[in-house]
Amino acid sequence: MEITPRSRWHRLLHPLNLAGLLTWLAVAATLPYGSAEQLALRWGSALLFLVAFLFAASYERPSPQRSVALLVEAVAALAVIRLAASSGVAPALLVMLAAQVAMSWPLRITLVVMLLVNLGMYLVLREVHSHPAAVVLIFAGFQAFAMLTTHYASSAEQARDRLALVNADLLATRALLAERSRDMERLRLSRELHDVAGHKLTALRLHLRALAGRTDAAPELALCEQLSAELLGDIRAVVHCLRDSGQLDMDTALHALAAPLPRPRLQLQLDDDVQVSDTAKAETLLRCVQEALTNSARHSDAKVLQVALQRRDGRLLLAMEDDGQLRGEPRPGNGLTGMRERVDEQGGSLQLQRAASGALQIRVELPA
Repeated sequence: MEITPRSRWHRLLHPLNLAGLLTWLAVAATLPYGSAEQLALRWGSALLFLVAFLFAASYERPSPQRSVALLVEAVAALAVIRLAASSGVAPALLVMLAAQVAMSWPLRITLVVMLLVNLGMYLVLREVHSHPAAVVLIFAGFQAFAMLTTHYASSAEQARDRLALVNADLLATRALLAERSRDMERLRLSRELHDVAGHKLTALRLHLRALAGRTDAAPELALCEQLSAELLGDIRAVVHCLRDSGQLDMDTALHALAAPLPRPRLQLQLDDDVQVSDTAKAETLLRCVQEALTNSARHSDAKVLQVALQRRDGRLLLAMEDDGQLRGEPRPGNGLTGMRERVDEQGGSLQLQRAASGALQIRVELPA
């Protein structure tokens, strides 16, 4: 089953973002009237906050663009609080900001950032409000609730993603083990047929051939000898077929590996002449695709990973490319280093490069 990755629109329609939009509407509805200049400043600041909020919400992962948007949100929120102090609910914009900051950075950094923002709110309210400290403490409590809720929700999502990776690994390994078990069973059956039935049929043919010289039973013995020869040939053909069919099902294993992941979606091209009978080589190919899926999901926001497995000039060629945007040149980390070590153990080669489109290209060659 294919699971399509979440688009920007889907991220904007996340329940937490919808709750933030309702909060913004509530604040906008309470903006006080005044002169045309005052209205322009208040609504301009409120709309700037909304645009920055939606821009930050469209990014699923922390990024420099998201950080700039959060900074613009903080400035715009403080401006609204200063210009609409009489509304009493303008500080609720900082609750929205706290939730987004907690989704971008660790909890300790979030606490420091929001402490600075609340200090700015206190300085802003001190000039226009009689009890600025009380207002800051009240909304700081709401901010803490929003931060903790978002933090634990984000932690749960990360744990879910890690479990999905582990589950995908187990499914792919189970597929390889099941195929290997079938291979061992085929090998056992072929040996049994060859050693037991083949041996006895050969002995039978020898005895029938020895009795064929007798004139009284020549026709019947000749027929029996012919049938035993045909049966022995059939058994040898079955043994040969069982031995030759011991190939690992890479298609099933690779799809089992990618199925639990929310993104990227695997597009697999497997040539008909590709056969992998070595379990070690099959595991190396499997781990290479697994690492490519993980890198595409974590570092490039890719939606699709194209994987092609071909056989050329006596070698297995594995080519992988996603549709994401790699930030800078590829720098091998622990995952890619482990991939290279696995490939080197099998006497193969690994190439990493950044395509013109910004996608990561991985090329693996192994002896067939």
